Amino acid sequence: MLEFIILLLAGGVMLLFFMSYEARRNVVKMEKVKLTDFPDDTKPISLFFISDIHKREVSDEIIEEVKGKTDLVIIGGDLLEKGVPFSRVERNLDKLLTLGRIYFVWGNNDYEVDTNRLKEIFKQKGIIEIVNDSVKVPIHNGMINMIGVDDASTQRASYTSALKRTRPDEFNLLVSHDPGLVREVRKEEGIDLMLSGHTHGGQIRLFGWGLYKKGRLEKLPQTTLLVSNGYGTTALPLRLGAPAETHLMIIEKE
Repeated sequence: MLEFIILLLAGGVMLLFFMSYEARRNVVKMEKVKLTDFPDDTKPISLFFISDIHKREVSDEIIEEVKGKTDLVIIGGDLLEKGVPFSRVERNLDKLLTLGRIYFVWGNNDYEVDTNRLKEIFKQKGIIEIVNDSVKVPIHNGMINMIGVDDASTQRASYTSALKRTRPDEFNLLVSHDPGLVREVRKEEGIDLMLSGHTHGGQIRLFGWGLYKKGRLEKLPQTTLLVSNGYGTTALPLRLGAPAETHLMIIEKE
């Protein structure tokens, strides 16, 4: 019996070490996305997507891996949460700015802090917030619409307002912290690609089951959707079956 208890305790300790490792991983997933409606005369677009940073400090390892390979950087919400010092936020933004111009969409945890102070930091560093709106982003010899929808879980989202300055025949990239917004997307609106986070891929999955689906890239009838496991954690600094990740995406014509 004593041997069994020792083995059980040893197994538990090993599992905790592994879960901590999964939560602290610095992975850049390479995602090649081929879209039928991608403009014929536009070179492939490269973008770096990171969401749900929360309490983490972005690793230099990730920055070095991505540097020189991306056209723009998108933060998909939850840059921080209550208790995270703004000095860490500034360090993270400074690192990400070495990769390219940053576009930001708000997540639920971003509203737990002094939002005026956060907006001041964005203004000082030239971070572009997109709040229920769209902006024209020049890339190579073309232009894309980047559409940002505010956080749905805090009742701040207005998808209709975000689409006001877009046309279905343009290249439309939708960023929403909460992937549940995809239920509002209609094929005729011409959303070519949607990027989200929020769910952490369930964060801790037991025997393949989690509170949310694992992060994935999937083609849906109305759009192509990327849901990231995210970079940080919430509540517990542990992961299982849904390791931390960031994304370097190459978007091109199918």
